[in-house]
Amino acid sequence: MSQKVLFVDDDVNVLNGIERQLRKRYELWTAIGGQKGLSVIQTEGPFAVVVADMKMPGMNGIQFLKEVKRIAPETVCMMLTGNADQQTAVDAVNQGAIFRFYSKPCSSDILAGAVDQALKQYELITSERVLLERTLAGSVKVLVDVLTLFEPDAFAETVRMRQWINDLAKHLKLRSHWELDVAAMLSPIGRMTLPTEITEKIRTGGDLTKAEEEQVASAPEVGKRLIANIPRLEAVSNMIYYRNKGYDGTGFPFDNKAGKEIPIGARILKIVGDLAEVDKSERPSKASFDALEARKEQYDPEILAQAREFFLGTNGKADDNAAQAAVERSELKVSLDQLQPNDRTVSQIVTSGGVLILSAGHALTQMHIERLRSYAKTKGVQEPIHGSRATTPEPERKAS
Repeated sequence: MSQKVLFVDDDVNVLNGIERQLRKRYELWTAIGGQKGLSVIQTEGPFAVVVADMKMPGMNGIQFLKEVKRIAPETVCMMLTGNADQQTAVDAVNQGAIFRFYSKPCSSDILAGAVDQALKQYELITSERVLLERTLAGSVKVLVDVLTLFEPDAFAETVRMRQWINDLAKHLKLRSHWELDVAAMLSPIGRMTLPTEITEKIRTGGDLTKAEEEQVASAPEVGKRLIANIPRLEAVSNMIYYRNKGYDGTGFPFDNKAGKEIPIGARILKIVGDLAEVDKSERPSKASFDALEARKEQYDPEILAQAREFFLGTNGKADDNAAQAAVERSELKVSLDQLQPNDRTVSQIVTSGGVLILSAGHALTQMHIERLRSYAKTKGVQEPIHGSRATTPEPERKAS
């Protein structure tokens, strides 16, 4: 959790004085003027507390703090100004959403006390959010684990998609990272409502009729309806609803939205989902990106370019950041009793009679392992099981 504090003023002498008074108490940053302050927030953030002067050239304190709340809504904002008239205070509170308003000169003890209170407020805001989001994401993960056991084909791509999306979202520094993570997990949920004969054709590569293609295309609408009424998942339901929508406006849903009118999460799901569809490997390859380039009008060009650079690097080779994001794994060929949570299936797991239990690419949970043991007792499970196991620690997934 960030403890960074940023002071923004157009007077370098004021900033130097604040540094002398407070640098030993806080992780302190300073910036001369609003534009420089925004640049520091973008490159060095997140900041727990931002304190700004009112009268600054180019961008006054109220304008600056409004922009801070737009790009970093959890940051606690305060104003320290020599322009202490009543109207300035009213405007700062109403427009800048400030936590405290102080007049210059302000003693170091009073200022430090205000920053302490702001840090506590930031901790309260972020801890409540993190608790809620981790609880919600954890509940969704349990739900998806259960659904995977009953519809393994529908969720076959979600493991890789979720990994790729999490890595890419961190690279893009998205605020709604946790929402995108949940959307990746729940994105196939609409497919579960499709008739068995359609899902069987999809699984075996059979030809769909026009009516069946329309049903498959509109599956995200069903997913949206199923998810929309869950508190805090309204944005997630919209990401899923527009996940097949082309950047050029083509595809489902058949409305007038195009370009940046489509939710950014849906634009990322579209790119990563299509990569996962054409590429079954651990990381997206150059060939898979080339396949998307052949219909590049369907994808956000900025996100596609950043995804390509992140996963492949500028020379078409694996980028160091992406390589670091991938956990090193060793191959497994083990019996059912030797499976452990977080092992990943390399090939399908089927019953003795050839009925699919789990598709390739699943990260096993304890629930999956217990279910497989139940199958082994009743219907038998074909062994050995082909999988992989992490040889380096799995990165911790945090809400962001």
